[in-house]
Amino acid sequence: MKRHFRVWRGDSSGGDLQDFDVEVNEGEVVLDIIHRLQATQTPDLACRWNCKAGKCGSCSMEINGMPRLGCMTRMSTFTPDETITITPLRTFPVIRDLVTDVSFNYEKARETPAFAPPAGVAPGQYRMQQVDVERSQEFRKCIECYLCQNTCHVVRDHEENKTAFSGPRFFIRAAELDMHPLDARTDRKQYAQQSQGLGFCNITKCCTEVCPEHIKITDNAIIPMKERVVDRRYDPLVRLGRKIFRRDQLPDPPDNMAPSRSEGVSGVGAGMTYTSARLPEGPPVGPDGRLEIAELAAPLQGGLSPFGEDMTFPLPPERVAYHHPDPDRPAADPPTAGGRH
Repeated sequence: MKRHFRVWRGDSSGGDLQDFDVEVNEGEVVLDIIHRLQATQTPDLACRWNCKAGKCGSCSMEINGMPRLGCMTRMSTFTPDETITITPLRTFPVIRDLVTDVSFNYEKARETPAFAPPAGVAPGQYRMQQVDVERSQEFRKCIECYLCQNTCHVVRDHEENKTAFSGPRFFIRAAELDMHPLDARTDRKQYAQQSQGLGFCNITKCCTEVCPEHIKITDNAIIPMKERVVDRRYDPLVRLGRKIFRRDQLPDPPDNMAPSRSEGVSGVGAGMTYTSARLPEGPPVGPDGRLEIAELAAPLQGGLSPFGEDMTFPLPPERVAYHHPDPDRPAADPPTAGGRH
């Protein structure tokens, strides 16, 4: 039977949602439909894909507004009369059609300090308890589809946050290494807070909802990391040490701590001696000196879901706006258009 699809077509200069009627067979997934579109109606449609088995993360897209993998979204999940709207990841700059520039994630990966093996222990001599293996094994299931990065409203709705915020994918990496009993670094928590922007996360669990590997990103990684940061920051003995010792007497961070390139970062996260010069900031208050209670009184604290209770699909074209990462690049020369990557 034929089904109705709306697919976003465009490049750096803009685009639009185009309508297609496509034959759908039993057991097919959305990526199958995209391949049929390329074969029968629009051969220049650009889409990334690789394994078609939900293990490479290449075919990330938004299907009816929900960040999903095209190869893992079965057509049987939609009603026969439902219009399926397919758009690129909205957080990242579009290159062409369904292909976006996700280089932001690779930059953040390079900024994340690598595993530091213990001194005097050669590879092959590492020994760990099974409970320590299981604690971080979940985080290694990540296929780097970046759906969590795409749905995180700290990045999605605030372009200015990208400089100082790494996102949930790299918070689970920080948690994995911080929970690793053989990792020699002791500054993972401070680095996550001061350089990766852990404090920006307000735990809406959007990243957990869209993870195709069902990693409990918020409960098992972000919240424990926040708790460890708080334990360190407000430990009474640590605070007493800050009052007793001068700053030049406090221990220096490890020599292999790479200075952060994020703006506004200070302390250990910037590769400098730990300092308490930056005091905790209280919540904003109104002119009358009272806290704002509008959010507490709202029916949905923290704002609407990123998928939007007030959002209907298909979206009108004027609501779908993308920008090329390099505005000076000619629109007719997309670097990764079409087929595999």
